[in-house]
Amino acid sequence: MAAAVAEGLETFAIAGYSLGTAVAIRAATRHPERVTALVLTAPFARPNARLRLNAAHWRDLYVSGAHASLAQFLVPLALGASVLEAVPADDLDALVQATARTLPPGSAEHTDLVTRVDVREDLSRITVPTLVVSTTEDLLVTPDLHHEVADAIPGAELVGIRTGHLPFAERPDEWLGLITAFLDRPTR
Repeated sequence: MAAAVAEGLETFAIAGYSLGTAVAIRAATRHPERVTALVLTAPFARPNARLRLNAAHWRDLYVSGAHASLAQFLVPLALGASVLEAVPADDLDALVQATARTLPPGSAEHTDLVTRVDVREDLSRITVPTLVVSTTEDLLVTPDLHHEVADAIPGAELVGIRTGHLPFAERPDEWLGLITAFLDRPTR
């Protein structure tokens, strides 16, 4: 929000991904005079049991320093089944190793927030056009959570994309096309 204002924008659309969708939802309800549209990819308003358990395990592995084990845990959760199965064995090993090396600082705090976030009460107060992009092969933030968000936002449009949790890595052109088409609509 501050970045848009610093650029001189009075109104703007907000795109959120995964945990960032809760931030986008909160911004839209707290600043309805500024937000013109929402694009929410792989959203959740609150964690279900699967997400809460996976996030806690992610946090615990990260804190313990077991980054190789964490990467082995995350890669099959993040990638869709068709993409994961298409990765050659040598490349898969390299992907897991790269994931282990590039785990960002703040991962423990990030995953802890995942276990606690709850913006369900904000959903019915969203008044701007909203696109919910459901990553239909997502094992981390499962599609039922995407549907829960879409169903609770008045007039939200729900579209699916056949990816795991990483649509920008698995089908970037299709993902960008969905977002661009939504934002470019004159009646939006």
